[in-house]
Amino acid sequence: MSIIHEVATMTSKGQITLPKTVRQALGVDVGAKVAFELHEDGQIVVSRADAEHEDPAIGAFLDLLAADIRAGGHVRAIPDDLAQSMIEHAQREAGPEGDIDGDIDGTVAL
Repeated sequence: MSIIHEVATMTSKGQITLPKTVRQALGVDVGAKVAFELHEDGQIVVSRADAEHEDPAIGAFLDLLAADIRAGGHVRAIPDDLAQSMIEHAQREAGPEGDIDGDIDGTVAL
């Protein structure tokens, strides 16, 4: 049984508009990426395609964590080159005036 059932019409260019209830359920807005997954039984799963991990340092770190979890559920030391890459990325994001070790002002969404 589905929670939401909506119908969208495809244009001649193969485009559809995601119904508002589906956009709200996925938590997507203008510019967000949406993934489509076709299963062998013909069902299609639509999900939010989180693009949070486009940074190669973050991707490498997440791969390291996944490997450690598969190997026994604990995290080993981070390789020096990955640690250095993460520090350099944080410094670039902070800019010349930024303090990557300082307190964070304001609200932070995680």
